[in-house]
Amino acid sequence: MKDTASKSDHNDTEVPVSQPETEAAEAAEAAAESAAETPAEEQVAPELTLEEQLEQAQKETAAAKEAHLRSVADLENFRRRTAREKDDLRAFAAANVVEELMPVLDNLGFALTAARADNAELKSLADGVEMVGTQFKTALGNHGLKEINPDNEAFDPNHHEALSQQASADVAEGTVLQVVRVGYSLNGRLLRPASVIVSSGPEGEGSETSESAKQADA
Repeated sequence: MKDTASKSDHNDTEVPVSQPETEAAEAAEAAAESAAETPAEEQVAPELTLEEQLEQAQKETAAAKEAHLRSVADLENFRRRTAREKDDLRAFAAANVVEELMPVLDNLGFALTAARADNAELKSLADGVEMVGTQFKTALGNHGLKEINPDNEAFDPNHHEALSQQASADVAEGTVLQVVRVGYSLNGRLLRPASVIVSSGPEGEGSETSESAKQADA
């Protein structure tokens, strides 16, 4: 009787499962569940990643091309600016020297005028000095110096300096009546304006015009 109960107990006892087998089964089950839960979008992720990489590469190429074009434009602008600066340097390198020589030219002109006015015997000497002065101006003119002598020309505030106004029956209003001192420009750049006296027209014309305007307003 005891032997029969012992055999029954032996048959009912569960056989323990080894730990490695349990872990392997759990891992397989987890992998299956993960695969079942993976969305369709994630399964095609490699293809989308390639498309994104291609798009990114295209953007980088376009950006590099734009940067290259900007660099080329900047280089061209630099070359033009450098060439312009060199031209200006050549054109106006003598500006300081010419400005220092302008008073010499003024004094030469004043001396010639005085010599001819005060002593007729000095006329021949004055003519010789004038010839030297002309050659001097010609030499400076070869380097871009130009004399501004607006006698009997319309007054130009950009190139003339009005010292005063003077009535004149022969010279129209706003016209240069007398050049007190000539001006000079160097390669188109004004070095010194011509100092002039400007005609205000016939004497009394301005006041008559003003009086007529007052009567018309009344």
